[in-house]
Amino acid sequence: MSDFTQWIDLASERVGGRVLAVNDEFFAPKENLLKVSKPIWIEDKYTDRGKWVDGWETRRRRTPGFDWCLVQLGIPGVLRGVVVDTSYFTGNYPEYCSIEACALEDDARTEELTSGSLRWAEVLPKSVLKGDTQNCFKISDPHRYTHLRFNIFPDGGVARLRVHGEVLPDWKRVLAEGACIDLAAVANGGRVLDASDMFFSAPQNLLMPDESAHMGDGWETRRRRGPGHDWVTIRLGLAGVLRQVEVDTTHFKGNFPESCSLEVSDSAASPRTWKEVLRRMPLQSDSTHRFEIAESVSASEVRFNIFPDGGVARLRVYGVPTREGRIAEGLRWLNAMPDEAACAALLNCCGSSAWAERVLVRRPFHDAARLLDAAREVWEKLGKNDWLEAFSHHPKIGERKAEGAPSEQARRWSEQEQRSVANSAPRRLDELASANQRYQARFGYIFIVCASGKSTEEMLAILGERMSNDHETELRVAAGEQQKITRLRLEKMLEL
Repeated sequence: MSDFTQWIDLASERVGGRVLAVNDEFFAPKENLLKVSKPIWIEDKYTDRGKWVDGWETRRRRTPGFDWCLVQLGIPGVLRGVVVDTSYFTGNYPEYCSIEACALEDDARTEELTSGSLRWAEVLPKSVLKGDTQNCFKISDPHRYTHLRFNIFPDGGVARLRVHGEVLPDWKRVLAEGACIDLAAVANGGRVLDASDMFFSAPQNLLMPDESAHMGDGWETRRRRGPGHDWVTIRLGLAGVLRQVEVDTTHFKGNFPESCSLEVSDSAASPRTWKEVLRRMPLQSDSTHRFEIAESVSASEVRFNIFPDGGVARLRVYGVPTREGRIAEGLRWLNAMPDEAACAALLNCCGSSAWAERVLVRRPFHDAARLLDAAREVWEKLGKNDWLEAFSHHPKIGERKAEGAPSEQARRWSEQEQRSVANSAPRRLDELASANQRYQARFGYIFIVCASGKSTEEMLAILGERMSNDHETELRVAAGEQQKITRLRLEKMLEL
């Protein structure tokens, strides 16, 4: 099996993956594609339509074309590879397959996915399949996706579709649910890096959603016959300050660990060191244990130790994301967005289309400083018309409506930036409106200033001073103010 299978299956029904629609499922239903279990064969089992098969199978096509199904990923992310499993399909498997992807809201309607207007990106070109085989295909596309269209040519049956990838959740939605979240949850990007032992079951089970279904749905090590203890290291989905740890030994009765402890590390530190934040604590069988973390330490990785061996169903690591962690994830989110969506996000920060397009082509950004440097360098090389386009996406100071067509996010940021002005007395707002008119009559564009934290009086004073500038000087000053606004908005965007 390929290395990419070490990544989680983003499409599995276990994490909420669903097949939304197919053009045909005559012999076997679409839901089988995303089952967690391995496909099986029952020799003498038949239905009223033919041989029972554990997969998705379409009828024999007698017209040109191909068959397809639409999949909503349980967790959005960056695709690393797919396994098209044709187990037990020998004389009835498809000759080829291909996969297209798109990024939409989680609640996108099937009608939207099947409309001819939706733009799909081909992530796996038409590729040859073999029967009764786990066909592995690596995917190199760097973008974040939420939905797939799986095509088979011309027809036939597929037992399972596994879509392995790097989790990239909708952080705004996750963080809106509360300040303290499960930083290790697989749905939030938590990932097992290494483990001392995984003889009976995979340590990745520790981070899965919902309660464990049975003893095999956890992490269990073999019986230790020598000194030492077992452990698992986990990369948190978002760096944060830990508040509480939940250790669930449900279903483990004669084989639960005697005790456990937890250590943390900041992966940015070099050399890496581990610090104990939960001393060795006793565990009970078939129980949920909650331990408070008293010491305030930020971490991006944890090491969960069990003594001496045994099984644990689930591990929850609750904490509050740090600003650095939020920025790192915000940058990863920007790097992974499809071009059109990323361009729209950048336009929220600066309304110049040329600026957004030129910053976009510099992706990926390895840290926030490089993004901010690129934004400044591109802006300074633009011409007057590009600057004026950006200016037009701002409302006049004291007003809400802009000449251009800013997005809802850009409008919200403008309101936040002008919050102190919005609460001014009507007389002062009238003075500001008159001053704005005089400024625009003189220079031909609206008065641009980085308004955050400035009162109406400060705005009027700045505006009065700048009225004495010549046209060339004032354009440079206005461009400098736009650059300040852009930087602040980029930082807000990265902070999720």
